[in-house]
Amino acid sequence: MSGKILVCRCEDVTLHELEESIAKGHDDIESLKRYTGFGTGWCQGKWCLAACARVLAEKGGDAALPFTPRPPFHPVPLGDLAVIGDEPGACPPDEPGKPGDPLDH
Repeated sequence: MSGKILVCRCEDVTLHELEESIAKGHDDIESLKRYTGFGTGWCQGKWCLAACARVLAEKGGDAALPFTPRPPFHPVPLGDLAVIGDEPGACPPDEPGKPGDPLDH
């Protein structure tokens, strides 16, 4: 078989990279995720976790525990992400930001 086989489409992690990482000693799902980056893309492992765990188990690794999800560092209200006004990040006139809010202009 020729060409690369992707196990994580979001982060472009190949089967070859996964197998090399396991051979280097990343023999649990968390360590493997941190080393290769699989499961950190837009799907957060929904598409690739099962495939990566299967490969890990076939190579003698421990795929019993799920990897640790990483939520955003600071929760951000959806309204803060919307840009309204002339200046990027400006608060609309009828909705001033909270005191100390970086969007409070």
